Amino acid sequence: MKKIIALIVAVLFVFAVASVSIAAEEKKAAPAAEKKMEPAKKKAAAKVMQVTGEVAAVDAAAKTITVKGKKGDVVIAVDDKTLADVKAGDKVTAKYTTADGKNTAKAVKKAAAAKKAEKKAEEKKAEPKKEAAPVKK
Repeated sequence: MKKIIALIVAVLFVFAVASVSIAAEEKKAAPAAEKKMEPAKKKAAAKVMQVTGEVAAVDAAAKTITVKGKKGDVVIAVDDKTLADVKAGDKVTAKYTTADGKNTAKAVKKAAAAKKAEKKAEEKKAEPKKEAAPVKK
């Protein structure tokens, strides 16, 4: 009986030591996993966002435009070509990323061209259709 109790205590001791060593290894592995996740956090920070609205202001000196969106004004840094094409009052859709507190444009499209196409389509629908003349026999 004493031998059985001694054997059970020895087995429990081995399991206790093994569980402590496994827990220590998991703690060492956790910081390594966090380091691997840091680049993923950077990618999440570079998420592409979109705003649609009217251009409220164009700042040529700072190379930025301010777009009035549904959730408020968004200041976006743009390149020289976009800066030359866009003026205050234009309807635009801008895709941008945020890095270090600065919004940088990926793409800026004017919405006016799409509206002109819609107006032309509506005008064509509004035109009265000419009925065919009856055929005389």
